Amino acid sequence: MSLKESYDLVIFDWAGTMVDFGCEAPVTALIEAFEAEGVPIDAATARRDMGKAKRDHVRSLLAERSVADAWQARYGRAANAVDVDTIMTRVGPLMRDHAARASTLIPGALETFEALRAAGIRVASSTGYTREMMVPVLTRAAEQGYAPEHVVCSGETPAGRPTPLMIYKACAELGVWPLSRVVKVDDAEVGIAEGKAAGAFTVGVASGNALGLSLEELQALPLGERDTRVAAARQAMADAGADLVIDSVATLIPELERATQRKRAA
Repeated sequence: MSLKESYDLVIFDWAGTMVDFGCEAPVTALIEAFEAEGVPIDAATARRDMGKAKRDHVRSLLAERSVADAWQARYGRAANAVDVDTIMTRVGPLMRDHAARASTLIPGALETFEALRAAGIRVASSTGYTREMMVPVLTRAAEQGYAPEHVVCSGETPAGRPTPLMIYKACAELGVWPLSRVVKVDDAEVGIAEGKAAGAFTVGVASGNALGLSLEELQALPLGERDTRVAAARQAMADAGADLVIDSVATLIPELERATQRKRAA
């Protein structure tokens, strides 16, 4: 059975899904931005709400109890909208620089993209990065052979994830419907929520934000610890409600084919 019988469009996230194994760039940028404000955050905190529009992500971080308390201690008041703007002026350049350096395609991503296109399935993408942040990423990805037909960035819809509006925008502009013939592939819980809100088939990628390790860090782990970390990441994606959980985008097509066959047989 061909996937084209069931699906017309696959929408991929970027960092942690197609580029930047482990979703390292946005974490590093957020840590550095908050450090510059005198309110340090750790990687685990930065990874919460990953996938949201970056301004929404900053707001969420400032509302986090430990961060809010640290801000109060540092400035003698709660963070406000002006502080969000200030942090965003730092986040923008940092995110752009780190994303540019972390734009190498994840192993197997190009092959998956090419196989989908060869099967007649269209490929689009969405991201919590702004268009400005994405400029070097799009350029570098294209140099490696990955150029999705459609890209939606943060700020280009009235609201970002977990609303389904970025998916709706892609489908409307590409003329794809119904939403049940769309697959959303993402490594963050908020991206899975976005896909489910749209009525798409959702695929959670365990090797991204939920895993939180670079490819080199993962490969350096003892086998037992590696398996434990991947299993925990897979569970996080399952708990987020993903219809299908995969270790990496490299295995998307065969695993999606098996899931589709099981769905048809049920």
